[in-house]
Amino acid sequence: MIDERRLDEIRRQAEARGMYAPQSSYYGLPLVKEPVWTWEIPAYFFVGGMAGAAAVVGEAARLSGADSDLVRDARWIAAAGATLSAPLLIADLGRPERFLNMLRVFKVQSPMSVGAWTLTAFSTFSAAALFAQEIGKRTDLPVRIVGDAAAILSAATGLVMSTYTGVLVGATSIPAWSKHASMLPLHFGASALASAVSFLELLGHDEEALNALGFAAAAWETWVGASIELRGGTESRPLRNGATGITTRIGGFFSGPVPLLLRIAGFRSRRFRTAAAASSLLGSLITRFAWVEAGRSSARNSGRGDGERPRETIGERAP
Repeated sequence: MIDERRLDEIRRQAEARGMYAPQSSYYGLPLVKEPVWTWEIPAYFFVGGMAGAAAVVGEAARLSGADSDLVRDARWIAAAGATLSAPLLIADLGRPERFLNMLRVFKVQSPMSVGAWTLTAFSTFSAAALFAQEIGKRTDLPVRIVGDAAAILSAATGLVMSTYTGVLVGATSIPAWSKHASMLPLHFGASALASAVSFLELLGHDEEALNALGFAAAAWETWVGASIELRGGTESRPLRNGATGITTRIGGFFSGPVPLLLRIAGFRSRRFRTAAAASSLLGSLITRFAWVEAGRSSARNSGRGDGERPRETIGERAP
């Protein structure tokens, strides 16, 4: 296998001697256009992912015969998150009709198209499941069957909601994102699961299964952070160096090692489980913003050979 760190060192030495020039685009501008996403997109990644994972957890709890209050609260989180997700996405798009235009055609090969349709379906099913649940408490109408069917569909689309954003990010040409395309869906999915479990725990639920799920998610997040640090490569530099590297490490610290250790202790102490839940929520939120900012840095410095020491160019952003 090629040692990427050794290859980077050879390139730097050759560049210093004038024997190698990093590829750049026309007039020295970045090769890749910088993403123009505003804060609403990483917030959408966080809220939508947590809502989708909550739907999956809630349905798994119902099928396993868990506490009905856990199922109810999971459905509330799913429906509330779906309700908030659409405005966040539309706010970034600028006009509601742009979102509606994405629904005109369904393209399996387009993560954006799949995402728009998934959000629409998930919002519909999660709202229907919650509505049937609440109506069933006040009437003798046989709405439970309808609610359970909607909950199953909500969980199915929720699974896509919690992972498709990783596919969306990895499908771009931005080096820091495309380098980790195979890892991002599971990374975002584990982060979403940790958020949903943590939110339920902070609402007062103390099932052992929730702590076990949180432990598994934290273990995976710890592995993701370690792989980013050890994998090397110029594409990953924005995730390790500079301000974006610091943000990425902070997000990984609070979503990986900290909750992992707290949940190990939390198998016998509820206080540790609560602390782990708060840490996971904070880490998951920071992680979404960190990946977006790392993508901006990666695109801005594409073709310059070093993502953290850009050369002087005519412009800082692609036209």
